[in-house]
Amino acid sequence: MLPFLLSYICEMPTERERLLRHLAPTSDSPMGLAIDRAEGVYMFDPSGKKYLDLIAGISVSNVGHCHPKVVQAIKDQADKHLHLMVYGEYVQSPQITFANALTSTLPDSLDSVYFVNSGSEAIEGAIKLAKKATGRSGLVSFENAYHGSTTGALSLMGNEEFKHPFYPLLPETSVIRHGNFDDLENVTTETAAVFLETIQGEAGIRVPSVEYMQALRNRCTETGALLVLDEIQCGFGRTGKMFAFEHFDIVPDILLLAKGMGGGMPIGAFIASNELMSTLSHDPILGHITTFGGHPVSCVAGQACLSVIQEEKLVESIPAKENLFRKLLNHPEIREIRGKGLMLALQLRDSKQLFPAIDRCIENGIVTDWFLFCDSAMRIAPPLTITEDEIAEVCAIINESITK
Repeated sequence: MLPFLLSYICEMPTERERLLRHLAPTSDSPMGLAIDRAEGVYMFDPSGKKYLDLIAGISVSNVGHCHPKVVQAIKDQADKHLHLMVYGEYVQSPQITFANALTSTLPDSLDSVYFVNSGSEAIEGAIKLAKKATGRSGLVSFENAYHGSTTGALSLMGNEEFKHPFYPLLPETSVIRHGNFDDLENVTTETAAVFLETIQGEAGIRVPSVEYMQALRNRCTETGALLVLDEIQCGFGRTGKMFAFEHFDIVPDILLLAKGMGGGMPIGAFIASNELMSTLSHDPILGHITTFGGHPVSCVAGQACLSVIQEEKLVESIPAKENLFRKLLNHPEIREIRGKGLMLALQLRDSKQLFPAIDRCIENGIVTDWFLFCDSAMRIAPPLTITEDEIAEVCAIINESITK
């Protein structure tokens, strides 16, 4: 019996092997970290080794992992009810309370919230809303834009390498250069909407100028095109404002949110005026439908997350934390630090220099990453709750990792 058991144990697959065998892959080389639990800015593997999460699940865990107020809200709601009915049919207080709290933080023209399950779904809803409201079909997006992986969102992606294998995608889409004033002429009276990440994420954190953003806003107004700002990564305090468009003194026609919105739970939204949003309710009726959008557990988590950001004054703390990162990340091989707030890109020479530095960081308990369209820059997007002492620790390890 013993030899058989030993043979069986030796043949038992590891967790990583089960990951590769039973979960659909997204790449040939996943990071493969085994995480048992997470709290605050830290994640812990089964052996108890801790990792400081410098990417927050790609700008998701803005209030840290398992914030007590978020967890308590989830537990309380789970005792009441889970899913009841497709979105929009029943009066559900978690949805109403969260929508009211969200719109109270936004300009008056953004007063109607459509809850969905993810950022990609928010994009899809906004595409439909823009076409329905304007009666137009043209869509404009930007080089190296990333808006998600569903077919409509992929149509707006600004990178042909990722799009080409999935052709044909949506027709009448065009991609223009980010920050180029001349290309604004491509926004015409046939354009339904312009989709822009207020601060580009996967391009390696690209911040447009105030002048460019205001020129884009004016061009959309002149032509009747809707300005859709994607704040799926950069919203909810990450840039030092509750919403990144506040840096540019403009207001979008449609705002897209997800990721950091739910305190770790899956939720997204597209937000517009009541006048715009009402166009989805008729001709045809139920012009946009979601079964799980506005899930009550996700909505109470989102409400708790928003309350934590406000009560703990996390947004107000971001500029000082950004300045500390910029001061302490002083390795001579760092070419540039781009971004706003705690949405930063650490530019190195090339991927051959970056990837070993990332590996070294992970070995030393700091989880960081690169960008989809910029594999020579390191992502820095920790939970907004990170302390100045933790920032100092992180920066020392990053500087050492680049040297090694």
